This record gives sequence, C-alpha cells and structure tokens, in this order.
Amino acid sequence: MNQSSLSALIWSVADLLRGDYKQSEYGRVILPFTVLRRLDCVLEPTKQAVLKEKEAKEKAGLNPDPFLLRKAKQSFYNTSPLDLPKLLGDQDHIRQNLYAYVQAFSPEARDIFERFDFYTQVERLAKANLLYLVTEKFANIDLHPDAVDNAQMGQVFEELIRKFAEISNETAGEHFTPREVIRLMVNLIFIEDDDVLAPGNAVVRTIYDPTAGTGGMLSVAAEHLLQHNPDARLTLYGQELNDESYAICKADMLIRGQDVGNMVAGNTLSEDGHSGRKFDYMLSNPPFGVEWKKVEKVVRREHEEKGFDGRFGPGLPRVSDGSMLFLMHLLAKMRPAVEGGSRFGIVLNGSPLFTGGAGSGESEIRRYVLENDLVEAIIGLPTDMFYNTGIATYVWIISNKKPDDRKGYVQLIDAGSFWQKMRKSLGSKRKEMSDEHIATVTQLFGEFAEAELATVFDADGKEVVRQVIAAAEFAPEPPAGGKVKVAPIARIFKNQNFGYTTLTIERPLRDEAGKVVLGQKGKAKGKPQPDSSLRDTENVPLGEDIKAYLEREVLPHAPDAWIDEAKSKVGYEIPFNRHFYVFEPPRDLHTIDEELKGVSARIMAMLGELAE
Repeated sequence: MNQSSLSALIWSVADLLRGDYKQSEYGRVILPFTVLRRLDCVLEPTKQAVLKEKEAKEKAGLNPDPFLLRKAKQSFYNTSPLDLPKLLGDQDHIRQNLYAYVQAFSPEARDIFERFDFYTQVERLAKANLLYLVTEKFANIDLHPDAVDNAQMGQVFEELIRKFAEISNETAGEHFTPREVIRLMVNLIFIEDDDVLAPGNAVVRTIYDPTAGTGGMLSVAAEHLLQHNPDARLTLYGQELNDESYAICKADMLIRGQDVGNMVAGNTLSEDGHSGRKFDYMLSNPPFGVEWKKVEKVVRREHEEKGFDGRFGPGLPRVSDGSMLFLMHLLAKMRPAVEGGSRFGIVLNGSPLFTGGAGSGESEIRRYVLENDLVEAIIGLPTDMFYNTGIATYVWIISNKKPDDRKGYVQLIDAGSFWQKMRKSLGSKRKEMSDEHIATVTQLFGEFAEAELATVFDADGKEVVRQVIAAAEFAPEPPAGGKVKVAPIARIFKNQNFGYTTLTIERPLRDEAGKVVLGQKGKAKGKPQPDSSLRDTENVPLGEDIKAYLEREVLPHAPDAWIDEAKSKVGYEIPFNRHFYVFEPPRDLHTIDEELKGVSARIMAMLGELAE
C-alpha cells in the first residue's frame, strides 16, 4: 500500500468521529492512535521475549530496564502482555486496559502520549461509546516496519498533519517541509564531504534542526548518509515548539534507535534546548514572516547583554519577521573551523535577501555572514513549492569550512524553472522538483561554476528541450523557424559585490538673500549649514572610490554639495532576481500591427457568420 492510500485509510477513522467531534478535533484522536499502533507493531516481534526477561529479572531482584531494552531491540519497550488486537478481547474494560497498556511503556514513550493529551481523548471516546470502535479500526491497520518503512511512515504522519491543519484552518507548512526540498538541502550540505560519504569510513557526525517539526529533515539526512555510507553514524538533535509535532518526532526517533533526550520541546529562540553544544551539520525551515513579539524581551536581553558571546550578536531583524533569528541561532551552533567546521542549509523567503537599509538589523546580519565569508550559495526555488505559501523561497548554504576555490565568493543558483506540475495540489503546493531537477541543482553547486539554461523552441513557439550549458559551451542550434532562449542559472560573485556605502549628501542652507548660512559656534563655526529639505542619499558599491563617485555623479548637478561622512553607513543586500534578469526587447510595432489586423479580420469574419 502506498503512502497516500495508507494515509486515507487511517484518516477514514474520521467517519466514526463525525458528530461527536468537530472536524478540527479529528487529529487529536487520529494522530496519537496512529503513533500507538506504530509502536505496537514495532514491538510485536520481541514482545514475548521482553515479558519473559521482565519476569526473570524481577525474580532475581534486579532492575529490568536495561535488560528489557536489549530484548526489545529498540530504544523503548512495553511490559504489558496487551497490545491493540488483544484489547479488543475485553470490550467492557477497554478503557482501563488501554490506560494500563500505555502506562506500561518505558518513560520516553509514555511522554509522547502525555504530549498528545491522550488520556483526555480516551475519556471522551469512552463517554461517546466510540473507544472500542476506534481501537478496533486501528488494530486492523498494519503498520509493521516490514510493511511500512520509516521513510514511508514519516510521510504518512506528515500527510495526516497536513489534513488536520487544513481542516483546523492552521498552517500546515509550520509543521513540515516538502520532501524534495529536504532531499535537495541534504544533498547540498553533504556533497563536499567525501570522507563522510565514502563507504567503509566509520565516521560519527551530528546534525541539528532547531525547528524540527515531525523530524522530516533529520530523518531524510540520516537515510541519505546511510545509503551512501552504511558505516557512518549520524546522531540527530532537534527542538520543536508544537507539542503534537514534537510527539511524532520523538516517536520517529525512538523507532530509529536515536537518543530521544536529544529532542527537546520548547521555543528555540527563548529557551535554547542545546545551549553550549556545536554541530557538524544543521538544517532548518523556520516559519516565514512570523513575528517574534512573544519572545522579544528575552531575545533583546541576550542581544544587549551577551553581544557576540550570545546568539544574536550581529543585530536584530524587525519584529514582524523572526526567520533571521533562526539564521543567527544556527551560526552560533557552528563547530569552530579548527575543530572541523560546520555546514548548514536554511530555507528563507525573499525578505532576508534585501529588507532593511544600511545599518538596519537585517543588513548587519547579511554584513556579518558575508564579511566573515560564510555564505557558500543561495538557491532560488520555484514558487508554489510549500504547503502554506506560494511565495518565492531560497535555500541558503552557510559554511565555515569552504573549499579554497570558494573562499571569498558566493554562488547564486536560480532553480526557479526546475519543477514539474503535481498531479494534485496540496494546499498552496502545486509544483514539485523531480529527482532529475534535484540532481541538476546539486551538480551546479558541486561544480561551483557559472552556467546558463538554453531553452529551445520550435517554429510554433512550443518548448522542445532544455539544456544546461557551462559558461564556455555553445548553445544548441534552433530547429528551422524556431529559436533558442539563453538565461543565466548559476552565477558567482565576490562577497564584497553585495556591499555598498550609503552616503548622506548635504546641500547648504541659504537665507532669503540666497547667501549660504554659516555655523556660529562649536565645530560648525564658519562652516556651511545643511538644508535638511535638500538632503539626499546615495548608495556607492564597496570598493569604488567615494571621492571619484562624488565628482562624477553628484557635483556636475549640485556643485555646492558635500558628504556628511559621520552619517556614512556600510550595508549589504543580495538582489537575487536582478542578477538573473534577461532583457527581452519588445516586438517591433509593425509585427504587432500585423497581428492586430489578423485578429480584427478573424473577428469580422465570425461576426459575418453570425449575421447570416
């Protein structure tokens, strides 16, 4: 059974809940029962061995816990002889037996059901005489790892959460990231590390997601590394604010045999659950455009009191969008370069690229990452890729262990045209990247070269083929009557190309007679006084001679102007789209006129037919 069919089967439990539960409450029952059934199936092969071991160790007067974990062959266990199918054998006592069954899980697994507030739902189902029916439905769903692997199970959870969020009118995108975006990000953070990916190399690495959701990013990263190097060990760390997402993430980590103590609940910005810890790799998809007013006090205090010793040293973005706070949080978690360094990928919307002028919090954060040579690449994704928004999104790849050829440079990749239409839209998500698209972007990043995309059109203007061409290669020949459109898709810039100095240009204040007003005291004595109504600003690219700029661009138009150097500020912005814009000259008037005549003639002919 594929993931969509399995999700639909599980969601069909909603038919039982209709009437007793509001639509927006279905997930409160379906999600915890799905987790319970999954844990039930995972433990089923070792169930009897665990029960025997418990009995033997208790007789010997020993604490059975460490022995039970070994027998269960998992990082959790259950000491009850019951499971969901057995619960159906005693309909009259199903509520008490279900409680006893859940209580018999090891503490970490029990915490999952507490996060779901599971017992409240059990009571409510029992009162509505639905508990037996719901338990029966789940007992008949096979979620055994042999039938549903971890990757598929993760997608099932995400699909259920998406449905739950949609009917609850919540934002599903806050909970998880499309799998193809995660695969692309995972490819990009690992591609330059041959030692980690090489089979037979028993490396141990850590990866962290401060906005873990259901753990999708961490799971895909673990699967990717295992696929390339079965001897590598990747330890997963994360933090998640939403209790339901956290519970699912924790369940997934339990089944994977990860230390669930590495998964922390809470708000990453106000309570760093991994304070003092550094990581080899990191991934994050923080919520877009979400204000951080609730944690403003704590964040500002850390910024002001700790500066660069804390997480938010470079500056603070405006309160209306906290995504750049997560960027700085990840910067603070990077392992120092002398200890091997770090690389991370973070998904951001367009705002962090250019919002805020010189001296603003956003500009200062961009200045910090660019002047410290931390940005490896920024990849523009297609629009309509995420479940809760259709806006343009960008993956930033940040590293303090750049290869020598990348040092001092930033690569921009425009992957906006690398998509295929989905058979069925999911929320705002109408497009997806194929494996081929992901491979192309990964190759562009890995080769660290400039490239163009040649699109071939036939005589009717229909697209025939697309081809990525390296900077030194020639575009393909167009078919008869057709044409080839060439546009850049990968460009390389020096870090300082994104910097500029904002100059304040002053003009003198004049009295009614037109004479320049001079200062009367202090430092201003004898100097022309500025006229605030004539004040202007100019942005001069870094590296350009400011005096030469003034003489060339300003003085020919305002010979009495001067620069107030005390107000000069350095700023940084990354005008992504501008670097990929290709000017297409408009068609000549004769061609347009001929087309209009043709259309007019067809309309007149159609009207003539109607009149007959």
